[in-house]
Amino acid sequence: MREKVRFLGLDVHAETIAVAIAEPAGKVRSLGTIANREESIPKLVRKLGPVEQLRACYEAGPTGYVLYWQLTRLGVDCAVIAPTLVPVKAGDRVKTDRRDALKLARCHRAGDLTPVWVPDEGSEALRDLVRAREAAKADQLRARHRLSKFLLRTGRRPESKMKAWTGAHMTWVRQLRFQQPAQESTRLDYLHEVEHMAERVLRLEQAIRDAIKLASPEMQEVIKDLQALRGIAEISAVTIVSELGEISRFESARQLMGYSRGPRGQVFVRGVGAARCPVRIPAASAHNAAALPRRATRTSDASPSKRPGVIGSGQASAQGCASGRGACRKRSRRLPGRRKSGSRDGMPGWRRPARTRARSSPPWRANCRASSGPSASRLKRPANKRWRHDKRRTKTTAKAKTFQRMKKQKQNVR
Repeated sequence: MREKVRFLGLDVHAETIAVAIAEPAGKVRSLGTIANREESIPKLVRKLGPVEQLRACYEAGPTGYVLYWQLTRLGVDCAVIAPTLVPVKAGDRVKTDRRDALKLARCHRAGDLTPVWVPDEGSEALRDLVRAREAAKADQLRARHRLSKFLLRTGRRPESKMKAWTGAHMTWVRQLRFQQPAQESTRLDYLHEVEHMAERVLRLEQAIRDAIKLASPEMQEVIKDLQALRGIAEISAVTIVSELGEISRFESARQLMGYSRGPRGQVFVRGVGAARCPVRIPAASAHNAAALPRRATRTSDASPSKRPGVIGSGQASAQGCASGRGACRKRSRRLPGRRKSGSRDGMPGWRRPARTRARSSPPWRANCRASSGPSASRLKRPANKRWRHDKRRTKTTAKAKTFQRMKKQKQNVR
């Protein structure tokens, strides 16, 4: 069956498609150019013979996956190729539609091309809706910048401090009036644009929620699971699922992050050349653990619901709120074993945690003491080992350092 397979290379453009075919044991030849229309594809497939013996391919680009879906419905095995991974000969600088189609057919027969994952029509429709919402958010930011910079240039600032773009702030902007008719017209135009962008974003977000209800049960389950992560809500989860597609196609987490990594190490979930959706906040939340206070050991008579910072079946105790909020940042920065003795904010039953790590000198120093003779002076600390020195044994006080420095100065004078 492999001997009868014919490989088809397509160089797709908005109006035309350059076609080339590679025979199993013959040379690669060009078949000319056809119009990029829906009725032209079935005619080409009928001329080339049985669909079971055809293997088509074309580069991913701005034309999307319409041709792939059309060839698949006709029964042709089609692959969408990553254009950046197509082999290029050194010195081959001539590039035409005919030569590109011939190279695709030749490389497809040799197995040198790398296909990309192609979504189905439903996933592509949801992705278009998500990208429309991202474009609306970008337009909303530009409209807000125009209005805020206009008010800044004219010296209009609210009398009381208020957060920008809230209900109170928008009410203050609507109540502004300018003496010059031109400035008043500018204010009204900028204000109308900001309100229009806000309505547009809300309308698209509601459309996304409605589209989720019509999605497959598997996609709905993945969206719910992603919302369990800290920093990811419903819209962010839909964005990740629509852009990544089938997450199971990645063999490891390293491969997934390599696919979604953007410039300067920032994490994205979009390809190069499109409006990307960053997920830096969830990634940072997963990398850096929450700054929770260190657990205080309690006696056996204290119930778990009264521990500081722990909420039981009812509401949290006053001691838990005080120790959980006020002392959270300071206590989380302390090193292990540095807590002072005594009670913490007068909490009954609190005691200092016992040390679990015994103090000892580094092993390489013990070896130096045990050794004798000329070889003992050559014993050094292993370079590939990290040892945390005991501060009480290795730290020299500032007073001792000053004394040693003065002693050296006296010796130099003598």
